Formats: sequence, structure tokens, C-alpha cells
Amino acid sequence: MYTDALRVTAWDRISQQGLHAFLGLLTLERVCMAAGMAGLVVGENPLHLGNLAWLGISAALHPLRTFAGVLGFTLKLLQDSPFAMPAPLQPPVSSRRRRSGTKKRSKHDPRRDDPTQLSEEAFTQARHAMPLSFWAALLVVLGNCFQVDHGNWIHWKQFRLLAMDGTTIDLVNWKKLREHFGTANNGSGKHVPQARMVMLQFPLARLPYRYELTPRSVSENTSAMQLAKHLQPGDLVLLDRGFWSYGLFCQILAQGAHLGIRLKKGMLFKNGRWLGNKDQLMRWNVPKKHRSKGYLESLPLRRIDYQIPGFRVSSVVTTVTDPCQMTREDWVRLTTQTEPGDRRLGVGLYHRRWEIETTFSELKVRQGMEGKLRSRTPQGIAYEIAGHVLLYLLVRWLMVEAAVDHHLDPLRLSFLNALREVQDMVPTLTTASPKRIASILLPRLLQRIAQHLVAERPGRHFPRPNDTKIKNKGNGVFRLPSKLCANEA
Repeated sequence: MYTDALRVTAWDRISQQGLHAFLGLLTLERVCMAAGMAGLVVGENPLHLGNLAWLGISAALHPLRTFAGVLGFTLKLLQDSPFAMPAPLQPPVSSRRRRSGTKKRSKHDPRRDDPTQLSEEAFTQARHAMPLSFWAALLVVLGNCFQVDHGNWIHWKQFRLLAMDGTTIDLVNWKKLREHFGTANNGSGKHVPQARMVMLQFPLARLPYRYELTPRSVSENTSAMQLAKHLQPGDLVLLDRGFWSYGLFCQILAQGAHLGIRLKKGMLFKNGRWLGNKDQLMRWNVPKKHRSKGYLESLPLRRIDYQIPGFRVSSVVTTVTDPCQMTREDWVRLTTQTEPGDRRLGVGLYHRRWEIETTFSELKVRQGMEGKLRSRTPQGIAYEIAGHVLLYLLVRWLMVEAAVDHHLDPLRLSFLNALREVQDMVPTLTTASPKRIASILLPRLLQRIAQHLVAERPGRHFPRPNDTKIKNKGNGVFRLPSKLCANEA
């Protein structure tokens, strides 16, 4: 007879097999802290919150496997390894007689006699009951722990630097997903279900901090207002021009934080004194439609004009009005020169906002969050996306540790190759002893991650390819369209 304690012991070991690269980052203590923040209890059954988080990471790490395959994958590796489960946890003898009067279980019953096995039905039930507040709290706990260990890769001078932006995620064309998330109408007349994601990120390390996953009908500004409630005094948020909103600005300032955003065309301000060349103070009076909402009567802003060679004149608007805190050059410089002792690229502060665009690309394309989600229900989609964001955070954390050990900038390391190195080492980590993992394999993994560098290319742009010919796989050539825009850093 097997007790729940034995099942928990087995699954605590099984669910983490092959993910030892993250064991020092996602610990049981941090899982318990996140559960406490969300007002939850970790639980004592095999599919408790900690194991569900690990299974979410495993599902994201193996996007081509079904949920049943993910559940059985690590168990198979464990059974084939020299560190297999001891005999007391092996499946019970099937010839044992059932007690008289005991009802025979249905073949669809999610319970299993083997303490090392759980059905996909049980996993689905536990996943649906897992609240999203736990994932949000877990990201915050990990972000706070990262700040303690690597605070210099979060701060820019005296500010904690964040970036905020949104994207859409294409989903499988399924009725429940269409009804919950809504659809996008494109030029071909296709109705593709899409979820909307708005994220707060630490751009100097490309580390996710918080995110909101909503139906497509919910605007990005609405999600941004929710995320702004979690800002702290001393934060500086870099925003895309699409987030231009008086209410959002007031929400950020109410948290004691500051913002930087590109100027939106057609805005009217009351100009103030000049702080220097192309650097001016101004005030934005509350629009009529917001006068009854209790917002500030006006907002003090600062406008900085600049131009990158080959591009139009641009303007950055910020609530950091003191030039001693942040100079004009800090905002808009674009050079490969770095300050003494600073290994980061010397690009202007606002250009760091583009790091979140890279994060969305790496999440959706490189990691496979878009196009490879398995679920057909909103709860399952939310679980899978949370697993992807958590996996991305942990890989990025490893990249920062690899960069620190080898005196590099984390943004100079390749995320795709770092993810591949983690995936390649999964079988080795599964069969290795804890001592070998800590002393040999993890340092070797960080060394391999540090070997994959990307070039320093701030401010890069390419000419319009009007006459560029590219060979096709067929027997001819084709020309790129002349409307293809140049890339901006």
C-alpha cells in the first residue's frame, strides 16, 4: 500500500529530473514564498504547486512533446538511469486481490496505483485549479532574488530600469479559444484566435518581471494600468509611444516612479524654460475627458529632441525633469564607447526599450511560445504561457551568471544557443549525481553559454534594398520590395 507521502517524494524527484540547471534558482523555499504571497498553500499531493511549476518549465523546454509525453519523459530517463527509484516505490503487484465490496475503478479514473505515475487527466485537473496569481507571485519572488544577486544589471544610475510593451500571441483555431480570447481579422479573411500579452521587463538583462495575459479585446493601456500598480518608488519605465495616456502617466507617478516615452504627434503642451540645446521643460494639462477622474491638473514633463543619422528627428518625453539626475546625453546618445568600469554598451537610455522587443521575439519564435502551444482551453493556454515565461527567466538568469563569471555583458550572449546548451545537457543532468552536477556540469554549462557571443551593433541600419537580388531555391531570382523599412537599433 502506498501513501501520499511516498507519491510526493517520488514526484518531487521525478518532476525535476533533467532540470537541475535551474535547481539553484527555483528552490522549494522560493516556491513557498510565492505561494504565501498569493495566499495559497503549496500542498502535499504529487501535483502540488512546486511540481506544477516544474512541469510547466518542462513542457516549455520540450515544445514538440504532448502533455502525456512530458509527464512520462523524465520518468523514462530516470528508470533507465543508474539512479533509478528504489524498490519500495516500484509499481505494486497487479495480482493483489481487491477487497470484497470495493468498486472497480473506471479506466478514466486519474488515480494510479503506481506512486511514480500520474495520468494526463490528473495533470489537467490540477493545472486548471492552479491560479494565475501564483505565477505572478513566483515571477516577483525570482525577480527580487535576482535583484539581490545581480542588482547592477537592473539599475541605471539611481533608477531601477524597466521596459513595458505588448504583443499578441497566435493560438490554435479552436472554438473555446476563439470565444475567450477573440480573433484577429487579417487581409486573407482568416479569423485566428489571439491572446494579448503586456509585459514589464528588466531591459539590461532582458529578464521578465510581470505580465498580463488578456483577451484581444482588452486594450494594452488597460493592462498597462494594472502593471503600473506594481511599480516601486525609484523605478523608471520605458514605454512605447502607443502607451501615451494621461491616466497611465498619473498612475506611474502615483507609485513614485518615472517614465520615458517617445513624443506622440499632435500633443499640445505649455512650454517652459530651456535646460540646454534641444532640452526643454513643459507641462501637459489634464484633457477634458479626464477632469472628472481625480487626476492631477497638469503633469511636469521634459522634452528631448534628437536625430540618428539616416532617420527622422525624434523626441523623448520624460518625467525626470532634473538634468542632474539624467542628462540629455544619457537619454539619446548612441555610441559604442562605454564609461570607465561599465561593460554595457554606451547607447542612450531610451534605446534600451528595444530590448523588450527582442524578448518577445525570443519567446515567441526562438523558444516556440507561438505556434507550439498544445492546450485547447483558456486555462491550459495561460498555464503553458506562464511556463514559457518562467523558462525564459531562468535561462536569462543563467546567461547573466555566465556573463558575470566571464566578464561579459549578458546582452552580448546568444539566447538561442544558451537554450540549446540547456536542452543538450538535459540527458546528462538526468543521470548525473548531485555532486557531479554542482562541481562539474553546471560550471561547464555556464562556460558553454559564455562562448556564444553576438556582435556589438548599436545604431545599425541597412539601406533600402531596391536593387538587391537574392537567389531563390528555385531556378530564378527575386527582388525585395522597395517599401521594406530600414532597421533601427
